[in-house]
This record gives sequence, C-alpha cells and structure tokens, in this order.
Amino acid sequence: MGKPCEVSCRKALLKLDKRDMIKLPKAKSFPKRRGIPADVSDVAKIDGDISKLGEIKVIQITKVSNRLSSIWNSLMNKYHYLGSGPLCGAQIRYLIKSRYGWVGALSFSAASWALKDRDNFISWSVAARIKNLPYVLNNSRFLIIPGVNIPNLASHILGKCIRQLANDWQKRYNYRPVLLETFVDIKFKGTSYQAANWIKVGKSSGRRSTGKKVIYLYPLCPNWKEILNRKPKRGIIPPPDNPADWAEEEFGQVEFFDHRLNIRLQRLARDFFAAPGSLIPEASGGSIASTKAAYRFFNNKRVDMDELLKSHITMTKERIKEHNIILAVQDTTILNYTSHPATEGLGLINSIAKPRAKGLILHTTMAFTPEGCPLGLLDVQCWARTNPGKSKKRKELSVSEKESMKWIKSYRAVAEIQRSTDTTLVSIGDREADLYELFYEASLNKPELLIRASKGRKRRVEEEYLWDKMSQEPISGFCELFIPRKGLRLARTAKLEIRFSLVTLNPPRDKKLPPLKLYAVYVSETDYPIPLEWMLLTTVKVQNLTDAKKILKWYTRRWGIEVYHRTLKNGCRIEDRRLARAEDTKTCLAIDMVVAWRIFFLTMQGRKTPDIPCDKFLQEDQWKVLYTYINKTTTLPKEPPTLYQAIRMIAKLGGFLGRKSDKEPGTTTLWRGLQRLDNMVDFYKVIKPAQRAGP
Repeated sequence: MGKPCEVSCRKALLKLDKRDMIKLPKAKSFPKRRGIPADVSDVAKIDGDISKLGEIKVIQITKVSNRLSSIWNSLMNKYHYLGSGPLCGAQIRYLIKSRYGWVGALSFSAASWALKDRDNFISWSVAARIKNLPYVLNNSRFLIIPGVNIPNLASHILGKCIRQLANDWQKRYNYRPVLLETFVDIKFKGTSYQAANWIKVGKSSGRRSTGKKVIYLYPLCPNWKEILNRKPKRGIIPPPDNPADWAEEEFGQVEFFDHRLNIRLQRLARDFFAAPGSLIPEASGGSIASTKAAYRFFNNKRVDMDELLKSHITMTKERIKEHNIILAVQDTTILNYTSHPATEGLGLINSIAKPRAKGLILHTTMAFTPEGCPLGLLDVQCWARTNPGKSKKRKELSVSEKESMKWIKSYRAVAEIQRSTDTTLVSIGDREADLYELFYEASLNKPELLIRASKGRKRRVEEEYLWDKMSQEPISGFCELFIPRKGLRLARTAKLEIRFSLVTLNPPRDKKLPPLKLYAVYVSETDYPIPLEWMLLTTVKVQNLTDAKKILKWYTRRWGIEVYHRTLKNGCRIEDRRLARAEDTKTCLAIDMVVAWRIFFLTMQGRKTPDIPCDKFLQEDQWKVLYTYINKTTTLPKEPPTLYQAIRMIAKLGGFLGRKSDKEPGTTTLWRGLQRLDNMVDFYKVIKPAQRAGP
C-alpha cells in the first residue's frame, strides 16, 4: 500500500546484516542537523467574530519545509499539553494562519491498533482491521492558540482541513483514507468535534497513565464501512527465491497478517520433523516459552488448516509438472480423540469397540508418481460429524448431503489442478468411492478416474450384472502381484488372471443419469483359500493386456496413502495431541500432515534417486553426526554420503538391521531414527566447540 517503505527496507537490511546473510558497508557518520530557530511571536491574539480573521489558510508542512516544521513543533511544545510528539507512523501536519498570524495547528497520524468501542462501531473482523487499518487516521494533535477567542473557529478549521486531507494524504502516500478518529480527554467536553459532526462512539480502556478518553469518529466517504470491512485476500504469496530449508519451501507462501506467525509456523514444522512422535512440549525442546508459543499458535483464530496447507499444495502442483502422469490417490481415515474428553468440537465416529467414540474424519488426496513416490498433498478435507443419526435415512438423501460427497469434492479439486497443467492426472479411490455420480462427474471433466468397484453395489451392464459379464470374458493374460501384510493377512505373491472389456454401465434405478461407457479390468486369484478379486472401473482406455496391467499397477499405488496415514497416526502420533478445540487440533494436524509426507517422501526418494548427496535433505550437523555415530569414527568423508546411505543409517537408528534378506527400510524405522538423530544433534551442538569468527 502506498509508496516504497524506505525505513522498513533499511531495517530489513540491518537484520540481514546482523544474521551474516549479507555484508553492509560501514555506516557513515553525519553531523546532527541543527533545527532552524522558530519564530512563534507571530501568533494571533483576537476576540470577536470569525469574520474578523479574514481568509484562514491551511498550510501543509512538507518534507522540505524545515522552517514550518520548526514552527509547528514550537507551537505544540509551548501551548499543547501533549507537546509535539513524536507522532506514530505515517503522518501529515498542518499550520493554520490568518492575517493576524498563527491561530492554530493540527496533525493526523497512524490510527490506534485496537479500540474496542471503535472496532464494534465499524463491525470489522480482526483480519479486516489488520489489513485495512491504514485507511483510518488519527487526529493526534489539535491546537487553537490560547489568545484566539473566536466562537466556532475550531469546528470551522476542522471542516476546512478535513476537506483537503484526503487529497493531501493520497499525494504523499498514494492511497486515500476513509475514516478519522480522535481522542478527547475527559476534562474536555469535545464541543468542537461535535459541532464539526464527529460521532461519539465510546471510550478507550484507559490502560495508559492518561486514563480513559472519549473516542470520536468522522467518515470521509459514504462507503467507508464497506471499504474497512473488505476481507483481505489470503493464502498464497510468491515462493521464496532461495528457501533456507524444506520448512520454508513448503510453508513459505502462507500469508499471515503478522509475519511472526510465519516464523512460528516454520519453526514448529522443523521441530515436529526433527522429533516425529513427540508431544508438543517435547518437540519444543522442553522450553516453556516455546511450548506456550506453540499452543498460542494453534489457538489463534486467524490460523486454520486450509490456509496452512495452501502453500504446500502449491508446491505439490509445481512438483507434478515435472511428470507426464500423476496418480491422485484419495482415501479416508478416522482420528480417534475419545481419550481427550476436554477437546471441544469433536464428533461421533464409527467404532465397534466404543460406540460413543469421538474424533475427526480426515479425507486426503495425495499425488504419487506411477513408481509410487509421493509428491505431496492435493486436497484435504477434515470435519467432525454433527448429525450422527443421518445414516438411518441416508437412502432418502442426495449424494451432496452425504459424507460420500468427499470423493466428488476431491475429484473436483483434482479437476481444478488439471486445468492448469499438461500432466495427466488420474484420480484413484477404493470401493467406498464406487459412486455413479462420481463416474458421471468424470464424464464431464478431463481428469481420468480409476475406482475399484464394490460387489455390493450390484452394478448392471445392459441386461446382466457387471461381475457376471466380466467373469465370462476370455482370460487375456496372467500376472503376479505382491500383496503386503495387513493385520492377520500374511504377505504373499498372488497369481492373477486378467480380463478386460469396454462396458456400458447402467445408472441405479433411483438416479436420473445417462448410461456411461467405462473400461473394466477384472483380476482374480484362483489358487488361494480367500482369493483376491478386484473389479477396476476406469475412464482410461484399456485396449490390450499391457494397458490392463498398467491399470492394475496404478491401483496398487493406492496402498501408498495407507502407508501415509499410518505414518501420520503412528509416526507423528496425531491422535495423542491434546488441544482445547477441534479447530486447534486441525491446525496442528496440518503441520503434522506435511511432516508425515516429508518422512514418506524421503523414504521413497532414497529408493528412486539413491545417488544424490544427502545434504540436499539433511543439514550439515545432521549428516555429520549420523556418519560418525554409525561408522564409529571421527574422520568425516570429503563429500556427504548419498541419500540412499543416509536413509539406511537413519533407519539403523530406528532399529533397521540391514540384513541381506531385509527389504528397504520403511517409514516406521525412519521416523524412529529421525527422533534419535534429533537428540544426538542437540547434544552435539552443546559440546561442539564454538567456531572462531573470521578476521
């Protein structure tokens, strides 16, 4: 807003110099300017009617008018009980002159940060106040020379000055104010302001030694309230040119109204990543101040989950542009906070063990490469159930009134991203996403869709059931698929038969929607007691066995989001976060979600690009401590270890043995190792000898 802020720029440069990020030349010393002696003897002394004064001139004091500035200061210091200042922030000053000499002076400067009665009168939100406060000016000084006793002179001067104030302010600061405020000490009646049509709105809190003061306001334009209540555009600012680390890269585009919140956000992200699974006090290093600051951040009503994740989602969009195909996998998980009865705003969750269990529902959409590397989040929906009895009449409700709408919302978010990239996006969901409305949505949009059909839906193809038709199709080929361990199910390699066909899916009887053409890939296992049987429906063309195997491979990448949710729950222990409100929990969850992605990303990146140096992802102290501890040596290599080597070393800290028969380390051993590494680095920083400063 306004012209470039030279003073703010100088302060920023000094901070960068203090942090050794830049080197400023030595400051030059200049002799102090001597103020021009002010002649204040030319003051008016007159009684009677205002017409005796003749023409009253309102003289603006500009930057170069040193003599006028000195006169203004002298008059205020001599006649005003508050003196000449200093005035706060942006300001403009006036002298009032008649043919008899100086008759008064006044000034306008930055408005007060917060005033309860004023803010209630304006009815603006905290965010709007912070953004639009510059449009409010404070009449910080108003003086009529004591020897001038002219009725109605004060209100006349106020009116005359106000008529030119907006134009003068715009010429100086490049924007127009819309509202004036002033304070009148209770020992004065404020008659002049009332006569000039200022509005009395209340009193200040009286926290200062000067005590309570009466607040008056004066609108400068008819739509002043509309302007001051405009909601600021929030969310994304340009990415940092050279982010210091991953936390600044992922959260550096979040726009807060207070820059200190950005610093706190990135610090929390670093702390959570360094100690995944630690509770907030432990992640804060046991510092009472840091712990309180963290809880204040989560309790801040200006901070919410959606705003925190916008920056990360923007970076994910940039990462997906480097690939031809991206799999947008979506899935739902339940966060159980039953053990936190004091948390407000939670909803009932479906739990067989505890029917009255409370928590949050989290629906996540994550971008994966076809090889299974997670690139980041694309969409996040988190809510608490408010009407648990709705399931009894769910058949009477439209899909927009059900929780099933989460799948369509996620698909629409992916469709929005698809419009801004040439990368082909494929939205993938499990059996719960088998919604005819979702397939219809996909027929209207560009992103591809891949869903595992639910046998209970009894989908019909023309005159027969989908499953019956596909089981009669000829076998196109065979393949083997590794099925990971899950619960009581042991890991195994399944031998599958593959069938595929183009089908015309009929809509449910209660849906007034057209039939849809989809490709069906049917895979089944024949030599296992509880055989695997998948029916995959997709908008992607399947014309041969290679295409069918590709669809099967893409669907198996859906397991990645289950690994991510497990990392979120077991690694980051999000269900152990104790916060006062559900909204606070969601804010904390936003940081944990990016941290969990980062752990998952490092795990997979170490397999995809094993030869890149680990200092691309680890700080210098981290990889040095890691190398010396694992290798039991004090001699460091000339070059940092590779990412693959570093990942395995971190995993060893978490219990990974690295035997020949062992597979690559997973996220569980990685987050355990990161927690141990953080403690080791903290100890190293304590005992590390201080480095001498350069000459």
